[in-house]
Amino acid sequence: MAMGVPTILGIALTAVNSVLLTVISLVWLRNYRQFRSTMVLGLLGFCLVLLVENLVGLVFFLSSMNMLYAADPIAGQVALGMHLLELIAVSFLTYVTLK
Repeated sequence: MAMGVPTILGIALTAVNSVLLTVISLVWLRNYRQFRSTMVLGLLGFCLVLLVENLVGLVFFLSSMNMLYAADPIAGQVALGMHLLELIAVSFLTYVTLK
């Protein structure tokens, strides 16, 4: 089954989210090494969990052409919307982290 537009956009958004989360993780890891703050450690853990979720999602998108998103257009659109919301949130977080 061919991938539809929502699936392709979902893959792209998941990849962008993964890159941004990697950048944030590296900054927070550097900050934790410097300050040893439990708050920064918590932020790093949160970011790493989101990164793992995105990487698993990316593998799922790429490995299964018969997935729910490809079979049901509504599910694909909802998933795309959720990835877009996550991109907006992670973009804000990246901006304030790098500032």
